[in-house]
Amino acid sequence: MNHGRLVSAGLTVLLGATVALTAGCGDRGAGTGTGGGKPLIGVDYPRSDTDFWNSYIRYVPQSAGQLGVDLKTTNSQNDIANLISNAQTFMSQGVKGVVMAPQDTAAIAPTLAQLESRKIPVVTIDTRPDTGTVFMVVRADNRAYGTKACQFLGTKLGGRGKVVMLQGGLDSINGRDRTEAFSECMGKEFPGIKVFGEATDWKADVAASKLQTRFASDPDIRGVYMQSSFALSGTLQILKQRGLQVPPTDPKHVFVVSNDGIPEELKNIGDGLIDATVSQPADLYARYGLEYAKAAIEGKTFQPGPTDHGSTIIQVRDGLLEDQLPAPLVTLDGAPVAGQPTVKYDDPSLWGRKG
Repeated sequence: MNHGRLVSAGLTVLLGATVALTAGCGDRGAGTGTGGGKPLIGVDYPRSDTDFWNSYIRYVPQSAGQLGVDLKTTNSQNDIANLISNAQTFMSQGVKGVVMAPQDTAAIAPTLAQLESRKIPVVTIDTRPDTGTVFMVVRADNRAYGTKACQFLGTKLGGRGKVVMLQGGLDSINGRDRTEAFSECMGKEFPGIKVFGEATDWKADVAASKLQTRFASDPDIRGVYMQSSFALSGTLQILKQRGLQVPPTDPKHVFVVSNDGIPEELKNIGDGLIDATVSQPADLYARYGLEYAKAAIEGKTFQPGPTDHGSTIIQVRDGLLEDQLPAPLVTLDGAPVAGQPTVKYDDPSLWGRKG
């Protein structure tokens, strides 16, 4: 696993479906948390009410089997109290590492400190804790999500009109990053576009209600940025009810950009129901979350720099590294937008095309 620059004595780790250990490993059964010599890793699933996270949940055991690790799993259902309790459960079960995706990125700090005190390394995927120490953060550049959505909508609208931004939860670093980047980009590059920010706390019913209310007051809305596919169904239903599901060539067309890259979004792009999405790598979150957890258990360390899987490890702050995985903008034709490349919706490399 030559992610960035790997610092490790006596170990050779090959990136791929398996991890190969060479000289200096000793007895792999010692101290791994199971009798069979496999590291025991606790994985908390953050929620199971969206297609994206359900896809992630399916990928985790597949990756665990490929990497040769054992799992204990919980589901915190978007509740920080559940996550804290689940972490306590992991500790009582003797896990040697934890993978989690805290949705409230501030309130998790005391739990991270407790895990650190017990020398249980933590890898967070998708989100980055506001404070505290983890072994590695595995996520994509969420500010880039907001910027890509802004550039797409701004370009398609010719720099004029009204846009609704269905924000996620602002208690999450992801919601803040996407919101701030989208707003900053619009203000700088497309000042003629008015942005209505609607906080939704990642809840589909709240998003639908707020979008419906906004269309009632501003029927000339011509763009929607959904910060996650949680808002997809409600947005499409509202556009259909209002007779706005028309081709992009129609002046009434409402351009819609989403985040996630789930199969339904890709199908919707092909069908002309939405216009673009940012493909957030559910499969790679599962794979590298577990790989880094296993690496931490084995005593490996990492440094900032490019990786051999198309990403870059950056230092976010002292003692905190983040592997920023690629997350391309996906469009109908794969043509560049604002000078930036995009990927065609039916490209077989997209995880949403792999099932």
